[in-house]
Amino acid sequence: MMGKEEEIARIARRLDKMVTKKSAEGAMDLLRELKAMPVTLHLLQSTRVGMSVNALRKQSSDEEVVTLAKSLIKSWKKLLDASDAKARERRRGGSLPTSSSKEASEAQDPSHKRPELPRTPSTPRITTFPPVPVTCDAVRTKCREMLTAALQTDHDHVAIGADCECLAGQIEEYILCMGAGRWVG
Repeated sequence: MMGKEEEIARIARRLDKMVTKKSAEGAMDLLRELKAMPVTLHLLQSTRVGMSVNALRKQSSDEEVVTLAKSLIKSWKKLLDASDAKARERRRGGSLPTSSSKEASEAQDPSHKRPELPRTPSTPRITTFPPVPVTCDAVRTKCREMLTAALQTDHDHVAIGADCECLAGQIEEYILCMGAGRWVG
């Protein structure tokens, strides 16, 4: 029996084939399978199934397929929103002591008072992208190599800690998908 990730990846590949062949025959069955599966944010990111479902939604003329695809995408976006909300809550420090208990402990022993750290303006939200699919296509691999070399020019990537190979893969994937009209963005 296949694991969830393999099963979702299999469905994503079949949906991608449908988009490539411009045939949505059997799409409803696959979308219903996805709807019945408990999908986590990790599974969405690792399989990129959302991209496949959205590409099918955009191409399909079958209202039933479009409606179910929209429903899936909407429910998956809620997973992302919930994950973002949890991350914001963690950054706020929901379990920090209240100001009154903090002041009371400092009043008892002022030597333990920590200096106030300067507050910096909130940094922009950094978005993580799902992993870039591996390709065996020699032309695509060469494009990624050339992009990596270009990104590494002047060593600016070191200052910001960028993974040039990953970024090159994302750029190449974006260019490929834009040409095929499948980019979700």
